[in-house]
Order: sequence, then structure tokens, then C-alpha cells
Amino acid sequence: MSSILNADLHCHSVVSDGTLTPEELAARAAANGVELWALTDHDEVGGQHRAAAAARANGIRYLTGTEISVTFANETVHIVGLGFDPDDAAMTQGLYDTRGGRGKRAQEMSEGLAKVGIHGAYEGALKFVGNPELISRTHFARFLVEQGHCRDTPEVFRKYLTEGKPGYVPHRWASLKDAVHWITAAKGMAVIAHPGRYKFTANEEYALFLEFKAHGGRAIEVVTGSHTTAEYVEYADKALEFDFAASRGSDFHSPDESHCDLGKLPPLPGALTPVWELLSHRIQQ
Repeated sequence: MSSILNADLHCHSVVSDGTLTPEELAARAAANGVELWALTDHDEVGGQHRAAAAARANGIRYLTGTEISVTFANETVHIVGLGFDPDDAAMTQGLYDTRGGRGKRAQEMSEGLAKVGIHGAYEGALKFVGNPELISRTHFARFLVEQGHCRDTPEVFRKYLTEGKPGYVPHRWASLKDAVHWITAAKGMAVIAHPGRYKFTANEEYALFLEFKAHGGRAIEVVTGSHTTAEYVEYADKALEFDFAASRGSDFHSPDESHCDLGKLPPLPGALTPVWELLSHRIQQ
């Protein structure tokens, strides 16, 4: 398989904070020419068997996926896992424990919003949640848009849900070591998601890459929905520098919210090793 394969290895369904079912995503991926797909719901593998069956039904090859939230240098960093056993007991338990903090955090977010006159946000956000264990800022944002407080979800994040704003509550996630270990012990590969999104200094990013690699991490997302064209080049260079394989994924959540649709990214730069070459034995036909 070459670097020009139309692989989309990062997206979300109603099992976490997307708006489409795994089956709807598989059909959309197929319609958009995706040849290899992974569903990567946040801290959850509950949609994996449905996604794999839907991929088969739509004639797409499939890799299992998840996106694990970790705390590194006081920032939330996302680690995508690909090609793992979705029924691995240690990984399933680790993800369950990671999800456990979301409910309390959501209640505190609702309390913060109430102080600025936005009441009933927790109950309102729940209307948008497919899986109550995974209630997130995105669900609150959809509620605030529905209620007319903001025009769209990015405006909600800017005004209410980022650090220093009324609805922001930090959450302590898994450690980087734990996330990488869960993935690799379940026969998968760990990938740093959208590295261009984190507000790290050059030294902090270097430390992240080194520690990730030391724990057994093998790849980074180079071409992804939130990266600029310049960041494609920057992280292609970083992949070569650290001997990482390269991944590609839209981070698609919703037809109405995502600025990049499934399968619509440019190909990986040719000098890189695509992550799917290293995971060819884990791909479901």
C-alpha cells in the first residue's frame, strides 16, 4: 500500500462526540472514496465492532481505532490507537476509568455557565449525547448554539469553554505512558494526534515526542483536518527526524461542524512511512 492511499484514520461517531452513527460514517467514507478507514471515538471502543461490520458492508478496509486523552505538561494531548484488539481487557478498563471523570467535570461546567446566566446547560448538553459517559465540551457547545447564545460551536469555545472562560473546567486524564501501553499491549500502534494543535514550546514538543517514543509510540498525524499546509511540511520533517511513521485523518465529527470531510485530505508526503504499512497485518478486509 502506498502513501497515496486514501486512508482516513481519525473520525468520531455518536459513541463519543460525533453526530453520525458508525454505519453512517462508513457509508459516507465509502461515498468519498476512502479505501482504509478507522473510527477513533474518544476514550471508547464501544463502536468498533459496528464500524468494522459497516466497513465490510461498504467494501472498505478497516483498522480499529480510539483517541485517548492524556495530560502532558499541563496540556491535554490526544493519542490515537490503531489496529489494536478492541476486546482487550486492560485497555477497555483503562478507557472506562478515563471516562469516569467526565460526569463530575460536566456538572462543574454547568455550574460555571449558570453563574453567567446560562441555566440548564448540563441537562441541555445531555440531549446531544449518544453516550452519557462521554459528555464533553462539544455537547455543551451544541446546546449553547441551539439556545441562540452563539452562532456556531467555535464561537462557544472562544466565549465560554476555553481556559479562563466561565464554562471551562480542566480534567486530569490518563498518563502518556498508560495510553501508549494500553494500545501497544493490545497489539496496536500509538499515534500522536494533530501535533500542530497543542500550545507547546519547541522544548515541550521535543519532550513530548521523546517521551512518547520511549514508551513505545511509533507515529504522528502529519496530514489532518486541523493542520495547515505549512504544518503538513513541518510535521513531515518531524516524522523523519524522530523516525516516526505518518498517519492521515480528517478528525471528522459532523457534516455541519467539521471543516474537513472524510477522505478529502491531500495525500501524505512521499518520503514518509505510512502508518498503514506497519499495520498491514492488522487491517480487516
